[in-house]
Amino acid sequence: MRSAILFFVFLILNFAALWVGQIFTGGGVVSDWYDKMNIAPWTPPGWVFGVAWTSIMVTYAAWLMAVWKKLDNPLLFISIYTLQWVLNVSWNPFFFYWHETAWALLILTLLLLVVWFSLIRFRKEIGLQTIWILPYAIWLIIAFSLNAYIVLYN
Repeated sequence: MRSAILFFVFLILNFAALWVGQIFTGGGVVSDWYDKMNIAPWTPPGWVFGVAWTSIMVTYAAWLMAVWKKLDNPLLFISIYTLQWVLNVSWNPFFFYWHETAWALLILTLLLLVVWFSLIRFRKEIGLQTIWILPYAIWLIIAFSLNAYIVLYN
């Protein structure tokens, strides 16, 4: 029971990040600004982003729960998670609201580093359950490539 509650707390926090980020996306991908951009040829269709982020936040919640249950001192974990949350939320307004694609790329780079640091730092504590953070870590590499393409070709 405690694991289920913990999982849902992390799930709520993760989806809250997506919700806050979505507020700043606004018209986002259907805006004239985005529509006129040169986007990477490997950019997936819009619906893929929703499916990907939903899946990522579910698997990330499972990873967070697994790590939390193994911690003696959660301060580092909470600090890393908070930084990850803030960076994740920050990308949307920089990219879609302010159209600061280079700053968004910097934020995404930091987010990528934080998530990969988390994966490496806590892998020993949870072993095979590290697999639950891989969708997030891999998706951020893809997102980085898409954002970098936009910075380079616009």
